[in-house]
Amino acid sequence: MNREIHLVERPKAAPTHEHIKVVENNQPEPGSGEILLKMLYVSVDPYMRGRMSDAKSYVAPFQLNEPIEGGAVAEVVQSNADQLSEGDIITGMLPWKEYTVQKADGLRKIDPSLGPITTSLGILGMPGLTAYFGLMDIGQPKEGETILVSGAAGAVGSTVVQIGKIMGCRVVGIAGTDEKTSYLKEELGVDATINYKTENVSEALQEKCPNGIDVYFDNVGGDISDAVYPLLNKYARIAQCGAISSYNVPNDQGPRIQMHLIKSSVLIKGFTVGDYQNRFSEGFQQLSKWLSEGKLTYEETITEGFENIPDAFFGLFEGANLGKQLVKVAEPSQKS
Repeated sequence: MNREIHLVERPKAAPTHEHIKVVENNQPEPGSGEILLKMLYVSVDPYMRGRMSDAKSYVAPFQLNEPIEGGAVAEVVQSNADQLSEGDIITGMLPWKEYTVQKADGLRKIDPSLGPITTSLGILGMPGLTAYFGLMDIGQPKEGETILVSGAAGAVGSTVVQIGKIMGCRVVGIAGTDEKTSYLKEELGVDATINYKTENVSEALQEKCPNGIDVYFDNVGGDISDAVYPLLNKYARIAQCGAISSYNVPNDQGPRIQMHLIKSSVLIKGFTVGDYQNRFSEGFQQLSKWLSEGKLTYEETITEGFENIPDAFFGLFEGANLGKQLVKVAEPSQKS
């Protein structure tokens, strides 16, 4: 039998085990032109919460009583396609199944010389590309400017702060534990940090951003962002990447922001990494170069066990992860 994880009910607030279930089905067999994949690592990401709703969005909602899908790393265990061979390690958007049959189209063979295979789901994958394009294209950082990053210890935020330092900026990171703020300062070289759970964010921002904020890379929204807007400098740029504080809060509301944007001529742009699909090779090459040069590092939180994928996903909304949250499902074979 082949275990799968299905969305069985659409959550109205925080998702629980009532909404997501592990089920069993027969193991699939590949047909002509298809490959059989064994899941090795699964990525859980905040955007998946939006796909659990049936509201119109930039990506189609998950279907009820069907496997959830997301970024994953898998091993080819049987191939009836010319593009891939048994033992190849690939990454792509895959359903949450221990074994799955796919066409080779849309899958990318991983080059293990660039780093551990898990980096294709983190710093050399969607989170890294999100950080790169959001900061460089929208934020357009200039040397000496102040960059503020919310959710700074997550997979995207921790890459943003490092790119900010590479660009010669003063970087301030907001996170939710002392462990995370210490990691940001001691390991990633952030200039100042704010623990939003133990500090008054408005007061801390005024103290740690004495010259205002030029670039705000926002992963969380909510009360934290409400405190940021009054400190935006003239011509500041906001890369609106996420709003995780609001994903499980129906009818979430906050202060009016229009006057803050007008008085400082602020640019705010929401985006998803898919907006930059035709430039992925550019981002991938630059991130790989910085990683090989030792200018970028990364942290991973790895939960083990296919059955623990839902709990790893739920933990995102409690800030349980440092860096990229992954679930290890299986080991590659000896051949790979």
